Amino acid sequence: MSKVLVVDDSLSVRKVVERALAGRQIDVVCAASGSEALERLERDPPDIVVCDVVMPDRDGYEICEFIKRHPRLSHTPVLLMSGIVNDEVRERAARAQSAGILAKPFAADDLMRHLDSLLAQAPARPSPVRESPAVAEAPATQGNTIPVPESAGAILAQFVAMDGVQWAVLADREGFVIESTANAGVDADVAAALSACLAESSDGLGRELGRGALQGAILEFEKGMVVIYGIATSGLLAVGIGEPSVLGKVRYYARRALPELARGM
Repeated sequence: MSKVLVVDDSLSVRKVVERALAGRQIDVVCAASGSEALERLERDPPDIVVCDVVMPDRDGYEICEFIKRHPRLSHTPVLLMSGIVNDEVRERAARAQSAGILAKPFAADDLMRHLDSLLAQAPARPSPVRESPAVAEAPATQGNTIPVPESAGAILAQFVAMDGVQWAVLADREGFVIESTANAGVDADVAAALSACLAESSDGLGRELGRGALQGAILEFEKGMVVIYGIATSGLLAVGIGEPSVLGKVRYYARRALPELARGM
């Protein structure tokens, strides 16, 4: 079974990758920091590394350079992820000898196209280095666990249980889905990404006009409404409404549910 190491300090990005690879013959291992990634690389080399460019301790370029200089890992392809992809990023990625750059936010299909291509070219993975019992028995890291409250799914389900509500999506400010309801005709990834774009521009408007951060927005369209709420500083809740008469009920329930969702972000 192929192994992919995902390195990103964003919990929701790691979850997106895990979901995209679910059901495939691929073992997904996650690291929440550059330092944790280096430890995992030494302990159990993967077939591919998918690594964010911007991280608080070691950036993606450093991780890529480390891999390319390593005597056992130098042939391991590294796919970098970046929220900004411009000439400078491409040049630094090329100097670090990355196998490519994936722009964030990304669709699952885009990720799979990159990985399928890299897996077809990847050499056989070296055997894991033997460890002492003390290291082997150390507690496993929880870096790939998403701290979404157990009730997040239940909260979203309460929204769609209301007559006139079509779907609900919980996302982070980068536009990645954390939790969503089974919805009719709506792509949760698209709803999350566009909500994040709207929230970012609305926050900018609030700053310029001296109104502070976005708390919520009600968008009226020809075929219904979308209500968006900011959750603390890191999350967003988007709810699709088909019947305007349910708006008051949605707003009332959202005010009660947002504090609980915020505790898990």
